[in-house]
Amino acid sequence: MHRVTYSMGVSLDGYIVGPDGGFDWTPPDEEVFRFATDEVREAGVHLLGRRLYETMVCWETAEQDPELGFSTVEFAAAWKALPKVVFSRTLSAVQGNARLASGGLAEEVERLRAEPGDGDIAIGGATLAAGAAELGLIDEYRARVYPVLVGGGIPFFPQHERRVDLQLVETRTFASRVVYLRYRVAR
Repeated sequence: MHRVTYSMGVSLDGYIVGPDGGFDWTPPDEEVFRFATDEVREAGVHLLGRRLYETMVCWETAEQDPELGFSTVEFAAAWKALPKVVFSRTLSAVQGNARLASGGLAEEVERLRAEPGDGDIAIGGATLAAGAAELGLIDEYRARVYPVLVGGGIPFFPQHERRVDLQLVETRTFASRVVYLRYRVAR
């Protein structure tokens, strides 16, 4: 069965974007960028909401920019090849290797878990991840913690009123002082 993972960059005080909606504090250095590329390669499909889809759609044509470095081109190729499912009430079409979700989040995850093959079901975006957490669908939380306090914004962890016990699976500290934390949901 495919694991459902939620992975994003997060400030030390727990936000994926700051109070102004910005995330300029998360540009990865080469080491973190390669790590994120490897994470994309591990995924079999990526579920994302409209806002994250609109942020990431630039990667569909990124390799056409002659000024991109090797690792950026490598990430673009991995992202472009990755099947994506977009959850949106407002979009009528998506581009690239993406499709609009045909059912609810639980139904999509159940169908994807039943499909043969390897790779995680990656979830991106705080709103979609909060819905998945509320339904008990997330198997792993993966946070790349940046050494910054932003004071508010959109939280990485969903704000619900139930306890979720976690088991630490992996840690890694990058030269840039970013710390990767990977936790499995204790079931």
